[in-house]
Amino acid sequence: MRPRDDPRDDPGGDPGGDLGPRRAGGDLDPDGIRAADVIAEGVRGAEPGEVPGRLCEVAVELLPVVGASVSLRGDGMPVQLSASNARAAHLAQIQATLGDGPCQSAVRDGAPVLARDLATGRDAGRWPVFAKEATAAGVRAVYAVPLGSDAVYVGTLDLYRDCPGGLTASQLHVARLVAGVMTVALMALARADEPGARDGEAWLNGLAADHDEVYQAVGMIMAQLGVGADDALARLRADAFARGCTAVDVARDVLAHRTRFERG
Repeated sequence: MRPRDDPRDDPGGDPGGDLGPRRAGGDLDPDGIRAADVIAEGVRGAEPGEVPGRLCEVAVELLPVVGASVSLRGDGMPVQLSASNARAAHLAQIQATLGDGPCQSAVRDGAPVLARDLATGRDAGRWPVFAKEATAAGVRAVYAVPLGSDAVYVGTLDLYRDCPGGLTASQLHVARLVAGVMTVALMALARADEPGARDGEAWLNGLAADHDEVYQAVGMIMAQLGVGADDALARLRADAFARGCTAVDVARDVLAHRTRFERG
């Protein structure tokens, strides 16, 4: 399946469209070899809980981007797992709060989404609110690569760039390579409550902490308003956007009884 805004549509991309590690003549792709070496070095000696963050940093080193984040697919909203810096973490939270953005589209479509320019053109109109928030944060392009397989997608690797532009075929191959290693790392991790799990893997069990706070708050909003879960989550997200904060921030206020939703 070709990604949305496929680099083969970009004059700067690989006209042969070969996204694999070998060129048409059969020679090993030097970019792929270098990427594999950098990935291996980046995760060497890392504890299981450190691997996603290390891979986000590797993505920034290998690609023309200023930040990277990884989020796991959740019921209703993604769970942010790791990020290379605060700006990337902020934009991942914005997508989760809005329920819209390139990462949501990538998981839904099961293909990379390459948003070349969030300030003008069709990309600015596809996710207008997220595009406004992203450009305000100094990000002009976002590339979202799904994590998983054709059978199931577990999340996305999101890459952020401070100037407009796409990815060449070779660069997209590198992004997919990082996403593939990220997927393997996530799938290989045992939950802390499984037999034989190591103490250092307790981080995975704790990933849902923020996610659980949101859904506990959704339950309280359902009771306060007499609405279903989808409507309650929509109200929480709308309140977060109106206040300029994240869904997690609002959820914590609801749980602490600092915020109450009234029927009206």
